[in-house]
This record gives sequence, structure tokens and C-alpha cells, in this order.
Amino acid sequence: MKRCHLAYLACTAALLGGGLGAAPAAAAHQTLVVRPGQSIQKAVDAARPGDTVFVLAGTYHESVVVNKPWVTLRGAGERTVVKPAATKTGKVANTCAQHGDGICVLGTKKKNVEGVTVADLKVTGFGHAGVFGMATDTLTVRRVQAVKNKTWGIATERSVHSVIRQNEIRGNGDAGLFLANTINEEGGAYDSGRTLVERNRLEDNRLGMTVRRLRNLTVTGNTVSGNCGGIFVVGDENKPQGGNLTVSSNRVVENNKFCAKTARLPVIQGSGIVLTGTEKTRVSGNYVAGHRGTSPLSGGIVLFKSMVGAKGVNNRIDRNTLANNSPADIVNTEAAKANVFERNSCRTSKPAGLC
Repeated sequence: MKRCHLAYLACTAALLGGGLGAAPAAAAHQTLVVRPGQSIQKAVDAARPGDTVFVLAGTYHESVVVNKPWVTLRGAGERTVVKPAATKTGKVANTCAQHGDGICVLGTKKKNVEGVTVADLKVTGFGHAGVFGMATDTLTVRRVQAVKNKTWGIATERSVHSVIRQNEIRGNGDAGLFLANTINEEGGAYDSGRTLVERNRLEDNRLGMTVRRLRNLTVTGNTVSGNCGGIFVVGDENKPQGGNLTVSSNRVVENNKFCAKTARLPVIQGSGIVLTGTEKTRVSGNYVAGHRGTSPLSGGIVLFKSMVGAKGVNNRIDRNTLANNSPADIVNTEAAKANVFERNSCRTSKPAGLC
């Protein structure tokens, strides 16, 4: 594989020259290497579909936009650090920075950007999200440390077929991981095309993970601890309703930080897995333990009456192991009777009889 050591515009010229030969594009995939002091964005701008931008260990003060398909942005692990740029004039470099995000993968309203991978780096200190994907198809985010960003660690909107795997997401101001249909608009739940969220570690965020107004995805094998709340699955009155998804085999332990109420939610403390306004969601095979709180949302696994009056129906809570959760291991405040609780290992429930 031809390697291009990036030297700003010289790399672009080399790439253009390399593209003039007779070899088909599929045979011309390259690795563009970014060294400390050089620009990640310039390398991404020079990349073509199928190329890899490899960022060597170091600290890079910039925000990066990826808006072309099948590009891989990869670092050298936690030693590759992306942080906000210091600005003296108040100007920002690109649309990603204008919104306060670190790395943005952006499609358009008419076309999703396909096949982008962000991997093996640390993104920290941004005013909005560390990594943000909008209108993506087959986005992969793996082995990323998303740490101490003001809103979300990793977030996606209007995206399908995503794989969010083996990331460390901690100390972010809102949800460590936030997946939604649309962020600023009302609308029915979005089919996420079998999005997979697995083997992530989510610690010390406001919420470990929020899945809002989505359908057709799996959340499995994650470790969620030390947040105010663990995993929140949120629907509402819009149609189709949020749900038709699986939350399985996660370890959700001692999410007991205190977080004050917001315009959307009451005080949060001691919440393990919460379903609100969802349908056909299966919560199965999870270990949920050690939650303590006096919030209306406190408890191990909680079915909470929707803030907008949407009924949670046809949800299945089964084969979970719960211990030492207060006010109870399973809490059901839903008036609807069409939810199933079976074969859970637990001692306490509200109302009684759900264990």
C-alpha cells in the first residue's frame, strides 16, 4: 500500500498525481499519515473513498469533518488526542466546530454518507459532542475514548446500520452515548437498520446511554456504572413509537450520582435501565445491581410513565439478575397491563409480584 506522509498541500498534489495512472480506483487506496503539528482536516480533505487517515500519537487542536464515503480516520490509541483549538479571534474552522463538536461525520438531507470509520483515538474537551454522526450509513466508531465533553461523548442522529463498539465514554455532561432519530425536531421513531451498540464502557456521565425515538437496534454487552442513570430507552406519542429493540447482557451497576432536574426530566439518581413511552422492547439477561435513589426514576429496571402520556406496551422484561436496588429491583409505574415480566432473579418489586 502506498503511504503518503502528509506535508499539507504537497500531499494533495501527490495524491492527484497518483490518481492519473491506469490502475482502477479500488487498487489505489492509500494511507495518509498525519504527524504532530500537521492538520488532520487537510488529510481528510485529501483522502478518497477507501483511504485511511492515520494520525500518529500527539495532541491535535482542531475539529474534523468527514463528509465523504468509505474513509477511515484512525489514531494510535489514547496517545492520539483531539482537543479544541485555541481561538483568539472567536472564529471557528468549520461547521463541526461551530456546533462545538470534535469529530463530525456528516451526510446531507438527501444522501447519507456511507462506510466511515472513526477508531483508536481520544477526543476530549469539546463544547458539544466528542464524536457526532448525522445522516450516516454503516458508521463505525470503535476503541474511541470520548472524555469530558460538555454534552455527549458519542452521538448519532438520523443514522442507520451503525456499529458503536469497544469505546470508553466517561465524564461527559449529558449522555455518554446518545442515539436519536432527530435531535431538534419532532417525529416518529426512526428505523436504525439493526444498529449495534456493544462492549462499550460508560462511566461518570449524566446518563450512561440514551436511545431516543429509535427502532430496530441492539444494545448488548456494555458496562454502565457511576452515572446518575444507566441506560434510558425513550419513546413518546409520535408514530411509529420508539421501541422494537433489545437491551441484553449488559452490566449496569451503581449508577448513583445525583443530577438535578432539567426541562425534560426530574432529578436522576440511582436508575439502572429505564423504559419510558416504548413498545416491544425486550430487556433480557442483564445484571443490574446497587442502585439507590429517591427520584421517580430510581430502581433497577424501571418502566416509567411517559412525560407526554405515551403508554409503554408490549415490553418484555425477562431473565435479568437484579440485586440491592432501591426502592425496588423492578419498578413499574405504567398503567398499561400489556407488559410481560418473567423469569427475573430479584427480591423486590413495585408493585409486588413482578419478580
